[in-house]
Amino acid sequence: MQLTLGPVLYNWKPEAWRDFYFRVADEAPVDVVIVGEVVCSKRSPFLEPHIPAVVERLSNAGKTVLMGSLTLMSLPRERKAMLELAGDDQLTMEVNDLTCLGMLGGKPHAIGPFVNIYNEATAKYFATRGATRICLPPELPLSAIRAIAQSLPEVTFEVFSFGRVPLAISARCYHARLNKLSKDNCRFVCDQDPDGLAVTTLDDEPFLAMNGVQTLSYTCASLLGDIDKLRDAGAGAMRLSPQQCDMVAVAQLFRDAIDGKVAASESAAKLSAIYPLKQSNGFLFSKPGAAFITDSGDVRRIVPAA
Repeated sequence: MQLTLGPVLYNWKPEAWRDFYFRVADEAPVDVVIVGEVVCSKRSPFLEPHIPAVVERLSNAGKTVLMGSLTLMSLPRERKAMLELAGDDQLTMEVNDLTCLGMLGGKPHAIGPFVNIYNEATAKYFATRGATRICLPPELPLSAIRAIAQSLPEVTFEVFSFGRVPLAISARCYHARLNKLSKDNCRFVCDQDPDGLAVTTLDDEPFLAMNGVQTLSYTCASLLGDIDKLRDAGAGAMRLSPQQCDMVAVAQLFRDAIDGKVAASESAAKLSAIYPLKQSNGFLFSKPGAAFITDSGDVRRIVPAA
């Protein structure tokens, strides 16, 4: 089973973003890396000067590099940027906005977790349009993953396996609004929360996180203990979404567990030490996404503690 490192969803400092990928290239046991700004196009100019060096370093290290498209295109300049990306024959695009499909004209590509693929027929449609790799939506239960993956054995299916779960994207910016700024003059305040900003209920219970125009889960998805189930269902890769922690260590934990070098229970304890945010896997078992289901089927928790 492969390991994929998804794109950085947060507004990290450009040099920190570059150095993160340099270390991934040198040390992380991942097979595929998605590069590029997929959440907010206003952040792109800060990253673009570093992308050639990042792609070269990752490629030289033997990683397969994909370029992620924006998740939501709404401006002419965004459409122009995605047209240029789709026309680059040196790099493969991961499509997160369906508008990009027409730009690709049937070229081989990947589909990101932001595209709603909930059944075999939909997956087959994308495969006939050139998709060779599909990261399924994080909220899919194991039964749906199995049905889709086994219906198209020629396509590599990924499952979102670590990180705050991307739930929604908006044309409006929550971070700008919170700071009483307009979206056009946001001053990039989302960089103050490089791991997302927790959102609480009126009862002060954390339940979501915001990241500029994006809504994520408060809990951190972790399918580290469910590797055998995913493998049996036909999943070909597990996706790790970068968080503010030692992602090389996280990748190594998943790699060792996949290879059977470390017991899942031992890996889970180490993961909690590396990234102490509450873990969840409820979606995989058709339970509330914030829940964590044990091997015995018990719901360990639904509402996360602060």
